[in-house]
Amino acid sequence: MSKSSNITWHNATITKEDRRAQNGHGSCTLWFTGLSGSGKSTIANAVSNELFRQGINEYVLDGDNIRHGLNKDLGFSEEDRTENIRRIGEVAKLFVDSGQIVTTAFISPFRSDRDNVRALFAEGEFIEVFIDCPLEECERRDPKQLYVKARKGEIKDFTGIDSPYESPGNPEILIRSDLVTVEESVEQVLGYLREKNII
Repeated sequence: MSKSSNITWHNATITKEDRRAQNGHGSCTLWFTGLSGSGKSTIANAVSNELFRQGINEYVLDGDNIRHGLNKDLGFSEEDRTENIRRIGEVAKLFVDSGQIVTTAFISPFRSDRDNVRALFAEGEFIEVFIDCPLEECERRDPKQLYVKARKGEIKDFTGIDSPYESPGNPEILIRSDLVTVEESVEQVLGYLREKNII
């Protein structure tokens, strides 16, 4: 499919700042990254639930859910993983522009892909949340039995087994999900948002 060259950016009448003012809070992307089984989706949804309870406009973009629709044409090769994250970054940016706090839960194993997404946002709008959990604990949990299948060779290019995970060097938020509860994790994220005057 050829790319269209006959396009022009159209500036919206209502700005991101207008929406933030009306909402009474800031907007940002909370980018949860970590191994499968580390607790990304659980913590991201728990954060989103608490934001919703407080009357804050929020939305969750989850890796598996997105692959049922927007990214159902992508596999798990390095190229497809990169395109998966690129698309999610662009969608997350739309949510931030709409004045919402979007939580994303994706393994997003490659540092360069996460850095490319970060570059889409203004300073302070992209908050990398590293859910740090030892591989051994993730395998012990294995909620979807994916590690078992990967170890048997039934799943190829599985992050942490036969495909690398590049840990964030300097995430805004670091959560050791093997050492703290979900509730403590949520409070850590909300504390950061309060500190930065986003909520």
